[in-house]
Amino acid sequence: MGNLKKYISFLVVLLFLSNVSAVSAAEPIDEIRELIKEHYIEDVPDSVLSKPTAKEITKQLDPYSVYMSAQEYAQFTNGIEQQLVGIGIVLDEDENGVKIISVISGGPAERAGLKAGDIIIGANGTSLVGQSVQKAVSIITGEANTTVTLQFISVDTGGKVTKSISRELIKIPNVEYQMLGGDIGYVRLHSFSQDATEQITNAIGKLTGAKGWIFDLRNNGGGYVSTAQEVAGLFPNVTYAFQLRYKSDQPEVYAAIQQKVKFTSPTHILINEYSASASEMVSVSVKEQKGAVLYGQTSFGKGSMQSLFPLSDNSLLKLTTAHFYSPKGIPVHEIGVSPNIETAVGEEVITSHRDQLIAQHSDYQKLPALKDVPVTKTFTVAMNMEMDWSKLNPQDVQLIQLGGKEVPVDVKTADNYKMMITPKTYLQSKGKYLLLIHPKWTSKSAKQMQKGIYLEVTVK
Repeated sequence: MGNLKKYISFLVVLLFLSNVSAVSAAEPIDEIRELIKEHYIEDVPDSVLSKPTAKEITKQLDPYSVYMSAQEYAQFTNGIEQQLVGIGIVLDEDENGVKIISVISGGPAERAGLKAGDIIIGANGTSLVGQSVQKAVSIITGEANTTVTLQFISVDTGGKVTKSISRELIKIPNVEYQMLGGDIGYVRLHSFSQDATEQITNAIGKLTGAKGWIFDLRNNGGGYVSTAQEVAGLFPNVTYAFQLRYKSDQPEVYAAIQQKVKFTSPTHILINEYSASASEMVSVSVKEQKGAVLYGQTSFGKGSMQSLFPLSDNSLLKLTTAHFYSPKGIPVHEIGVSPNIETAVGEEVITSHRDQLIAQHSDYQKLPALKDVPVTKTFTVAMNMEMDWSKLNPQDVQLIQLGGKEVPVDVKTADNYKMMITPKTYLQSKGKYLLLIHPKWTSKSAKQMQKGIYLEVTVK
């Protein structure tokens, strides 16, 4: 492999539009040709290498191999590290333009109605069809408080839409976390940045007492290979991170970098069709080694690794130098990673949370589900014998919004057989809930409840 491994390796172009402009300079074309000959994943014919400019050469390679000026490289790294002035989108190459992988919550693009899956085909009157992400950046980018007009194909309708969007300073948390109802820890990672592992372990530490974990990689476009190795080391029983095959096609298996703080079983990973590259690297490895159960939809299918080669004029060449596989050799490129449990789009957290809660109470009796209840629903629970309600405790009843928090309730007796459970706040329209009745009470004849009960609830 020569000196390839000394170069910084990346997995995907994760783009948050920055306000740095590209400038033209003489290109070290012979240097570029030699690097491609030595390190590009496939042999490149002389008819391609003889083209006069770096852009013309790299255009004939795969979509992830591009030539970048120093300014374009700054945009690239700012995106991975979540530092940006822009409209708040994550992009990847697409044959029809540039595809939006995710939209930053609260940013200008989201407010304008752009969604993951939309394909940007033009910016400020310039076509982006067949262009690299870096080229798209140079056109879309600009100063804060200026406007860019985008033409895109809507993922919802398939129609062309034109919108003008204001660029602004956007602050993005790379890791989000919270304790869901029933003590399920939820951690979401947006980018495999250099400090992502530290942020994840900090989140795990803050969620003390979690009985299970949900690690969300939906819409995560990737980042650094080294971070993927570290994140793999957060999962129990995971000793290997991935397998790489360079131009020689000889597999090299890389170990997971073990972390002092880890997720504990049970852990679920959430993926979707916009989970790419480093997200897929971690997902396929953890799935294979049974460190977590995957929920969602088949991922993007970017199983290639890019390396950055600094050039003599301070520009850079980003080349696809390897394909990655699971440690045992399961391919990812143009295939994606399939989940263990497939869910409907948008139902990933809800389904995972539900399964975690039910697994915690696997010995409870399931009652028939309640569907289309009103937001003001009061639940009536009838026992099959007279009960001693003298020790009735509201904490023995839990109403948990799936994908959310526990809902406070009032618990009162109706008669010797029935109790009434009334949520203290309105239920969420279209929301899904799990009602848990724990086996804490005795009958009038001092007979202890043998099993807890649970039922699923959906709201109108």
